[in-house]
Amino acid sequence: MNAKGDRQAVYEEVREMFGIVPQWLTAAPDAALSGFWALMRDFYLAETKIPNKYKELIGIAVSGATRCRYCTLFHTEAARFSGATEAEIAEASMMGGATMIASTWINAMQIDYDQFKRETYQMLDFAWKKVAARGKPAAPAHA
Repeated sequence: MNAKGDRQAVYEEVREMFGIVPQWLTAAPDAALSGFWALMRDFYLAETKIPNKYKELIGIAVSGATRCRYCTLFHTEAARFSGATEAEIAEASMMGGATMIASTWINAMQIDYDQFKRETYQMLDFAWKKVAARGKPAAPAHA
Protein backbone atom coordinates (compact mmCIF):
# COMPACT_ATOMS: atom_id res chain seq x y z
CA MET A 1 0.00 0.00 0.00
CA ASN A 2 1.30 3.50 -0.77
CA ALA A 3 1.79 6.22 1.82
CA LYS A 4 -1.46 7.95 0.83
CA GLY A 5 -3.38 4.68 1.25
CA ASP A 6 -1.68 4.04 4.60
CA ARG A 7 -2.58 7.56 5.72
CA GLN A 8 -6.24 7.12 4.82
CA ALA A 9 -6.37 3.72 6.56
CA VAL A 10 -4.91 5.26 9.72
CA TYR A 11 -7.37 8.15 9.55
CA GLU A 12 -10.28 5.71 9.24
CA GLU A 13 -9.12 3.77 12.33
CA VAL A 14 -8.59 6.94 14.33
CA ARG A 15 -11.99 8.34 13.32
CA GLU A 16 -13.62 5.03 14.27
CA MET A 17 -11.95 5.15 17.71
CA PHE A 18 -12.27 8.87 18.54
CA GLY A 19 -14.85 10.37 16.20
CA ILE A 20 -12.29 12.74 14.67
CA VAL A 21 -8.79 12.78 13.27
CA PRO A 22 -6.99 15.39 15.39
CA GLN A 23 -5.01 18.08 13.60
CA TRP A 24 -1.75 17.10 15.29
CA LEU A 25 -2.00 13.61 13.81
CA THR A 26 -2.54 14.96 10.30
CA ALA A 27 0.78 16.79 10.65
CA ALA A 28 2.72 13.52 11.01
CA PRO A 29 5.06 12.68 8.11
CA ASP A 30 3.94 9.84 5.85
CA ALA A 31 6.96 7.73 6.80
CA ALA A 32 6.10 7.93 10.51
CA LEU A 33 2.30 7.96 10.64
CA SER A 34 1.55 4.23 10.36
CA GLY A 35 4.22 3.23 12.86
CA PHE A 36 3.24 5.96 15.30
CA TRP A 37 -0.42 4.99 15.10
CA ALA A 38 0.42 1.30 15.53
CA LEU A 39 2.37 2.11 18.72
CA MET A 40 -0.52 4.22 20.01
CA ARG A 41 -3.19 1.65 19.09
CA ASP A 42 -1.39 -1.57 20.02
CA PHE A 43 0.51 -0.46 23.11
CA TYR A 44 -0.51 2.89 24.47
CA LEU A 45 -4.29 2.58 24.09
CA ALA A 46 -4.51 -1.21 24.29
CA GLU A 47 -4.98 -3.25 27.44
CA THR A 48 -1.49 -4.51 28.26
CA LYS A 49 0.21 -5.78 31.40
CA ILE A 50 0.10 -2.24 32.81
CA PRO A 51 -3.50 -1.06 33.26
CA ASN A 52 -4.37 2.02 31.22
CA LYS A 53 -4.99 4.09 34.36
CA TYR A 54 -1.41 3.45 35.45
CA LYS A 55 -0.06 4.25 31.98
CA GLU A 56 -1.88 7.58 32.12
CA LEU A 57 -0.54 8.34 35.61
CA ILE A 58 2.97 7.61 34.31
CA GLY A 59 2.18 9.89 31.36
CA ILE A 60 1.18 12.68 33.76
CA ALA A 61 4.47 12.40 35.66
CA VAL A 62 6.54 12.37 32.47
CA SER A 63 4.52 15.23 30.97
CA GLY A 64 5.13 17.37 34.01
CA ALA A 65 8.83 16.55 34.00
CA THR A 66 9.17 17.40 30.32
CA ARG A 67 6.99 20.49 30.75
CA CYS A 68 4.67 19.48 27.90
CA ARG A 69 1.30 21.18 28.32
CA TYR A 70 -0.17 19.17 25.44
CA CYS A 71 0.75 15.84 27.01
CA THR A 72 -0.23 17.02 30.49
CA LEU A 73 -3.72 17.87 29.29
CA PHE A 74 -4.08 14.66 27.30
CA HIS A 75 -2.79 12.32 30.00
CA THR A 76 -4.73 14.02 32.79
CA GLU A 77 -8.02 13.71 30.93
CA ALA A 78 -7.20 10.16 29.79
CA ALA A 79 -6.37 9.26 33.42
CA ARG A 80 -9.76 10.56 34.53
CA PHE A 81 -11.40 8.62 31.70
CA SER A 82 -9.52 5.50 32.89
CA GLY A 83 -10.81 5.91 36.44
CA ALA A 84 -8.03 7.85 38.16
CA THR A 85 -9.09 9.97 41.09
CA GLU A 86 -7.97 13.55 41.63
CA ALA A 87 -5.82 12.31 44.53
CA GLU A 88 -4.08 9.79 42.24
CA ILE A 89 -3.52 12.48 39.62
CA ALA A 90 -2.02 14.76 42.28
CA GLU A 91 0.28 12.00 43.53
CA ALA A 92 1.43 11.15 40.00
CA SER A 93 2.16 14.84 39.42
CA MET A 94 4.11 15.08 42.67
CA MET A 95 6.02 11.88 41.87
CA GLY A 96 7.18 13.42 38.60
CA GLY A 97 8.29 16.54 40.45
CA ALA A 98 10.04 14.65 43.25
CA THR A 99 11.87 12.49 40.72
CA MET A 100 12.99 15.56 38.79
CA ILE A 101 14.25 17.24 41.97
CA ALA A 102 16.32 14.22 42.97
CA SER A 103 17.53 13.59 39.43
CA THR A 104 18.58 17.20 38.90
CA TRP A 105 20.41 17.38 42.19
CA ILE A 106 22.16 13.99 41.96
CA ASN A 107 23.26 14.65 38.37
CA ALA A 108 24.42 18.20 39.13
CA MET A 109 26.43 16.91 42.09
CA GLN A 110 27.96 14.23 39.81
CA ILE A 111 27.39 11.57 42.45
CA ASP A 112 29.44 8.45 41.72
CA TYR A 113 27.08 6.06 39.90
CA ASP A 114 28.72 2.83 41.08
CA GLN A 115 28.51 3.94 44.70
CA PHE A 116 24.90 5.06 44.17
CA LYS A 117 24.09 1.63 42.75
CA ARG A 118 25.76 -0.22 45.65
CA GLU A 119 24.00 1.92 48.23
CA THR A 120 20.64 1.50 46.50
CA TYR A 121 20.98 -2.28 46.72
CA GLN A 122 22.13 -2.02 50.35
CA MET A 123 19.02 -0.01 51.22
CA LEU A 124 16.77 -2.46 49.40
CA ASP A 125 18.39 -5.46 51.08
CA PHE A 126 17.84 -3.81 54.46
CA ALA A 127 14.20 -3.03 53.64
CA TRP A 128 13.51 -6.59 52.42
CA LYS A 129 15.02 -8.01 55.63
CA LYS A 130 12.65 -5.83 57.65
CA VAL A 131 9.72 -7.08 55.55
CA ALA A 132 10.83 -10.70 56.00
CA ALA A 133 11.15 -10.17 59.77
CA ARG A 134 7.46 -9.27 59.84
CA GLY A 135 6.68 -12.66 58.30
CA LYS A 136 6.16 -11.55 54.72
CA PRO A 137 7.99 -13.36 51.95
CA ALA A 138 11.17 -11.66 50.83
CA ALA A 139 11.71 -10.57 47.26
CA PRO A 140 14.16 -12.43 45.08
CA ALA A 141 17.76 -11.25 45.32
CA HIS A 142 18.79 -8.55 42.87
CA ALA A 143 21.49 -8.97 40.28
